[in-house]
Amino acid sequence: MSESSQRTVGVERHNEPRYTWQEIFQQPLLWPTTLTRVRADAERLNLSGRLKGSRVLLTGAGSSAYAAASVAVAWPGALAVPTTDLLVDAERYLRDVSVVISLARSGNSPESAAVVERVRALCPEIFQLAITCNDDNLLAQSGLEGLIVLDPRTNDRSLVMTGSFSNLVLAGLALAQPDTVAPHASLASDRASTLLAAIDQQCRRIAARSGERIVVLSSSPLLGWGREAGLKILEMTAGRFPVVTETYLGLRHGPMSFLRTDTLVLCLLSSDPVRRLYEVDLIEELRSKRLGYPVAIAGPGEHGSLFEEVIPAVLPQAPDEFRTPFEILIPQLLGYHLSLRQGLNPDNPSPDGVITRVVQGVKIHSAPSMDGPGVCTS
Repeated sequence: MSESSQRTVGVERHNEPRYTWQEIFQQPLLWPTTLTRVRADAERLNLSGRLKGSRVLLTGAGSSAYAAASVAVAWPGALAVPTTDLLVDAERYLRDVSVVISLARSGNSPESAAVVERVRALCPEIFQLAITCNDDNLLAQSGLEGLIVLDPRTNDRSLVMTGSFSNLVLAGLALAQPDTVAPHASLASDRASTLLAAIDQQCRRIAARSGERIVVLSSSPLLGWGREAGLKILEMTAGRFPVVTETYLGLRHGPMSFLRTDTLVLCLLSSDPVRRLYEVDLIEELRSKRLGYPVAIAGPGEHGSLFEEVIPAVLPQAPDEFRTPFEILIPQLLGYHLSLRQGLNPDNPSPDGVITRVVQGVKIHSAPSMDGPGVCTS
């Protein structure tokens, strides 16, 4: 019986995963729906006119914060600030901002609506837009000037964000550079649909032999990918695999001390030839020091002798700033199989409630009102 058939047969068993694997695998089918929805809503809200020349701040919490960072890389002049920072330090970040775009899966995290209210109180002239996977939430009810709701299937039922993450990033990229991102997304959808079954099996094998520690490496345009990759592994394994995420050049400045001989080093290789030279230098250094078990995410035949394994990248030739929503499938599947290896249910890898699907326990405190000039103008 195939692994997928076993999942189907076992869905009614209490501790069998029901959602996560399917939500990872359906992502290539959902990417075209995200482009369609963003295109239609952008026209309805006249976003091309509103966003042109605007100073844009992208925000979100947890995985959505990493999604915001991934979008900002491809949006000239934009900045990304987590809601967890924006809520408590809004005055620092809002100067000269004219648009705030919130990214959220459920839109029910306590900080989500609170940030909208805080921004409105400080800078009522700021245009506030949200992109969410759920049309019935606190964020949607907070009086936004614009709302984009993605396909309901992107609203993952699993505790961990998978399809919601990739589609939130893609939606943001579609606002940032609509004409450029569309052909990349179309190609990625076709390639991922073809590659996913083989990637799934490869991630299962790698998870079976991984040591107790994991390092995730990327160059700076893909650091949002790296942070999310590390978070997926932590969440799905209940923190049983300590993870360090770094840039290739940053690893030498202290974090290299984390590595052991059997540490899995997951390396997303850049499409930029200069960045790639620095990446290869670092891996060669690790090899010379006998540190780590390096696994690459790269195009076919690229630097295979440097790595123990090469997982096929979905879009190895695309500019790095557009790759995050497509290459994230690989660490999602790795986290899934590491979770199963630990005897956990990837749908709910935190049965004791250490983390929950929607963050709980955040108490929103009133901020003092400000007198005098607003913080939004220089």
